Amino acid sequence: MLQLKEKYIKEVVPFMKSQFGYKNKLAVPKIKKVTINMGFGKLISGKTSDERKKTQDFILNDLALISSRKPILRKARKSVAGFKIRKGMPVGAQVTLRGKRMFDFLERLIHIALPRSRDFTGIEKKSFDEKGNLTVGIKEHICFPELDPENIKFIFSFEITIGTTAKSREEGIALLKSMGFPIRE
Repeated sequence: MLQLKEKYIKEVVPFMKSQFGYKNKLAVPKIKKVTINMGFGKLISGKTSDERKKTQDFILNDLALISSRKPILRKARKSVAGFKIRKGMPVGAQVTLRGKRMFDFLERLIHIALPRSRDFTGIEKKSFDEKGNLTVGIKEHICFPELDPENIKFIFSFEITIGTTAKSREEGIALLKSMGFPIRE
C-alpha cells in the first residue's frame, strides 16, 4: 500500500491533471494543513478549579497522543454570564498539523479511526465548504489506536478540518476522494 504522500504524487496529481485540465503539476490542489479543534464545554462546566484543571490535563494528554503534537489552550475572549465563562478562562484546545505529521495523522484517520467509529457510513459531501476544505466531527475520541481504552477517564468529541488549496468545492471533493477518503456519493 502506498504512503499517502507517495499516492498523491504518483496517482492523484495525474488524475487531477486529466480531470480538471491543469497544465502544470504545481497547479494541482494539495492538502496544506489539518486543524484539530476541541471545546471543553460540558466537561468542565460546574466543576471546581481543581477538578477543571484535572479534566483539562486528561483531555490535553489524549489530544497530544492522537495528534503527536502538544495542543494549544484556547481562552475565552470575553465573559459570558449565561455560560459561566470569564475572560481568559480556557474553553478549548487546538492542534495544527503540517508536513509529515499531517500525512501520518491522515493515514491513521482514513484507514483506522474512521472505520472504527460508531455508525460510520462515509463522509457526506455537505461537509465540504465552498473552497474545498473538509470538516469532520469525531464523536468518540477512543476510535484512535494510540489510546488505551482502560486509561480513558472521559470520552470527548472534536472536529478535524482539512485545509486544501482547491479553488472550488468540486476540486476539493475530487482531491480527497482520490486520496482515499471515504466520501459518500
